[in-house]
Amino acid sequence: MLEETLPHLPRLRRYARLLTGDAARADDLLQDTLERAARKWALWRPELGAAGAADRQGALRAWLLTLMHRHFLTQLRDQRQHLYEEYVDEHAPAHDPQPQWQQRMDLERALAALPAAAREVLLLVCVEELSYEDAARVLELPVGTVMSRLSRARERLRKLMHDEQPAAGATLRVVK
Repeated sequence: MLEETLPHLPRLRRYARLLTGDAARADDLLQDTLERAARKWALWRPELGAAGAADRQGALRAWLLTLMHRHFLTQLRDQRQHLYEEYVDEHAPAHDPQPQWQQRMDLERALAALPAAAREVLLLVCVEELSYEDAARVLELPVGTVMSRLSRARERLRKLMHDEQPAAGATLRVVK
């Protein structure tokens, strides 16, 4: 197991860093993912009919990214629940409401400003260079949904990088 996962560590670490935006949290996410992979190794089965080592490695990378993605979503859900409980207990917001659009955004801030669904698709396809089909498998979405989310994420990222405030309702158009 260890020998097969070693080539994927740099990509997993990069994906974790981009998801979390923090090196320490990314390292924790990577470690948790590898622990889960070790526990669930017997459950991993490469796609039937995958003949070559490259196909097996691609299937393993997609499986590891899926484990990481799901664990990240679990962490977000738990964090949201914790923040909600903190808010209810203290009757005060648990965040600083200072508007971020006033600051000049670099790429990392622009990525963080994207909705989670858009950021995940963008990172898997553009950074991790997964095919639309593989990204759809990791995110458990139809390929068409991956393609449309990617298109919207690229457009929103472009606007954020040029300090444009996305117009309200700019993502939807009424067609007569």
